[in-house]
Amino acid sequence: MPNLASVLKEEIQRLARKEVRKENKSLQQATSRYRSDIAALKREVADLQRRLSFIEKQEKKRLEEETTGAGASASASSDSGRAPETTARFSPDWLKKHREKIGFSAADYAKLVGASPLSIYNWESGKTSPRAAQREALAAVRGIGKREAQQRLEMIE
Repeated sequence: MPNLASVLKEEIQRLARKEVRKENKSLQQATSRYRSDIAALKREVADLQRRLSFIEKQEKKRLEEETTGAGASASASSDSGRAPETTARFSPDWLKKHREKIGFSAADYAKLVGASPLSIYNWESGKTSPRAAQREALAAVRGIGKREAQQRLEMIE
């Protein structure tokens, strides 16, 4: 009889170990998936932080340019009697030449400026002219080259 009890005890222990191993395996697989997901999220956060840093630098540079240009434009506007909003000039020829120079389609240039592709087409053809806020957006992209325009477009998309 004692032999039967020890055999049953060993069999129960073997089955229990087998069940524990099976549960452990599924937990280890889940842990492995979670770790890879966490690593991917960390990479994504690092990429987003890098992009944010780039945008902050660009915005800081733009604001510095505006503040240095704002003093000159404010004195010019007080002399000429015009409001500061009307200081940004617009030329359909310049717009078309700049868009072609940086190699953008009207749709891509529209994304860069924050307008519709049809607006870009109408501005270039001289059918319409942009409003003051859109003129400011055009003035903001006036001095950029191909690389910077491409980087800004990638950031927008």
